[in-house]
Amino acid sequence: MSLSTTACDQNGAETPQLLLKNQVCFSLYSASNALIRSYRPLLSALDLTYPQYLTMMVIWEKSGINVKDLGHDLHLDSGTLTPLLKRLEVKGFITRERSDEDERVRLVFLTTQGQQLKSQAESVPEAIFCKSQLQIAELQQLKASCEKLLANLQK
Repeated sequence: MSLSTTACDQNGAETPQLLLKNQVCFSLYSASNALIRSYRPLLSALDLTYPQYLTMMVIWEKSGINVKDLGHDLHLDSGTLTPLLKRLEVKGFITRERSDEDERVRLVFLTTQGQQLKSQAESVPEAIFCKSQLQIAELQQLKASCEKLLANLQK
């Protein structure tokens, strides 16, 4: 490594671990931001933000899910999730109801409009796949690596 591309401490010693270009976190951060920006025009046509899209993906799979489990699936706390759900409810995509078994539990259900939105959203993953210009195997490996990293960091 040349000194021109290596950070140095006060004594002039090389500290490559402090170079931005060597940081995995910065690569993940930059790629994540770019990926989310790529979703914006596609989701704008559906009247969804990226967090709302992720939330709807879970609800499309598990209509009737309780809010606690939804938050767990999305790695979101209730302070973040509740306003997000309120906005989706105002848009007419979901309803929130109290559980018959335990009125403290809130359940989230798709509306007819929310179900129709699912069919409109079916083209989004393919559009993002094409934009990524990566092979399926590369994306699967990237996903597996991210999931492993997340699991390790949550220990």
